[in-house]
Amino acid sequence: MIDHVVHTRRSAEDFPYEEHLAYKVARVAADPVEVPEETTEMIINRIIDNAAVSAASVTRRPVTVARRQAQAHPSERGAAIFGIPGTYSAEWATWANGTAVRELDFHDTFLAEEYSHPGDNIPAILAAAQTTGKNGRDLIRGLATGYEIQVNLVRGMSLHRHKIDHVAHLGPSAAAGIGTLLGLDVDTIYQAVGQALHTTTATRQSRKGQISSWKAFAPAFAGKMAVEAVDRTMRGEGAPAPIWEGEDGVIAWLLAGPEHEYTIPLPAEGEEKRGILDTFTKEHSAEYQAQALIDLARRMKATLADKDVSTADIDSIVLHTSHHTHYVIGTGANDPQKMDPTSSRETLDHSIMYIFAVALEDGKWHHVDSYAPERAGRPETVELWHKVSTVEDEEWTRRYLSTDPAEKAFGARAVITLKDGTELVDELALADAHPLGARPFAREQYIQKFRELADGVVSPEEQDRFLAAVEGLENLTDLTELNITVLDEVLAEAPDTPEGLL
Repeated sequence: MIDHVVHTRRSAEDFPYEEHLAYKVARVAADPVEVPEETTEMIINRIIDNAAVSAASVTRRPVTVARRQAQAHPSERGAAIFGIPGTYSAEWATWANGTAVRELDFHDTFLAEEYSHPGDNIPAILAAAQTTGKNGRDLIRGLATGYEIQVNLVRGMSLHRHKIDHVAHLGPSAAAGIGTLLGLDVDTIYQAVGQALHTTTATRQSRKGQISSWKAFAPAFAGKMAVEAVDRTMRGEGAPAPIWEGEDGVIAWLLAGPEHEYTIPLPAEGEEKRGILDTFTKEHSAEYQAQALIDLARRMKATLADKDVSTADIDSIVLHTSHHTHYVIGTGANDPQKMDPTSSRETLDHSIMYIFAVALEDGKWHHVDSYAPERAGRPETVELWHKVSTVEDEEWTRRYLSTDPAEKAFGARAVITLKDGTELVDELALADAHPLGARPFAREQYIQKFRELADGVVSPEEQDRFLAAVEGLENLTDLTELNITVLDEVLAEAPDTPEGLL
């Protein structure tokens, strides 16, 4: 890996475009290096994972709205929309499928200086591949790039500290991945990366206060913008430049300012793209920093039972955790909505106080039942929920930011104080499903997750057909086989939505 130091440059400076970060990203995308077997295997896992969560979300309102918007744009030379037959305009298929993937907060993640869900690259790159008739090997190459670029931007450049949403790293990564997929030249990819970043930079208000369905739409929008950016630059159009380093660019005005330097690691020429191997998926439908805490709560429920103690005997619960967990999904966010039983599902899946309380009561987590309004409104749950608080612990913050895989952790230490003063203390660094956790996800677990979430939504025969296609991805010639048709009776349950403009 090469560490690239990036900072603002004055317009009057001699700053050749070959030194721009966007150009260096494009060079990585255009590198014809082969994809290693381990990366290919994980790409297959993540395509399965995205299909699983899309099956679970197919009748939810935001997904239904996105799908119906996309259906207004059929195209013979197009891409597939999850759940239905036919082909549609690539950018709108990206919009529909990206929303389906993101809606339940249930697919893969990478956390470092910034947050990310790199599986959000898949809808855009796959739609571009289907539209252009590319094969499985082409798709693998494109996805390896998408993951590589997003992971390395996340390693080196924090957006959330400046209240910029993490999808600002997704637009450039998806554009780069499409560039690899299509075999575009460096200059075209460079322009596409710049356009994609320029059009996908937004504030983090989408994840603050009362969180709305835009949280699901945001990465779909970034993917859609990436597809459109590539289309424009292939037609000869350019982008603002230098997009990151410019005097009025992203670093100068949206991030840490003209005096700050960022270090972005990128593969050297000829170096394999292995970034996806550092990412991890979710066993539970909740923000990733809640994954280990759900597993910890399940374990502590057993501890309570062993001591013949009920949750009614609890006086307080304090979760000692990282800066990120405390301020994003903990009481450090100072969001009263995170303590409100009438809040949206999107808000509750970003409330570790709610999540820990329900997991402690139930000893399990379910992507629908655990968020049901009647579940959130139980008086005993609300009482317990409001006894939970978080505090930042410097050691957990250090481990969160560590670059050493053996130290990096996203967990917490829980201190449950009973009404008689007794303290029950336990901690968990990594979710059970993490690659270094108690029950790491491998192909078997990805398939199991898909089978469980597709049960009753996709016929068994269609499930089998899809799994055979994706597991044979390297030799797949028709990428529309990666789409799944949902049972008619399931789609009939999708909510009625008002007519829109399109």
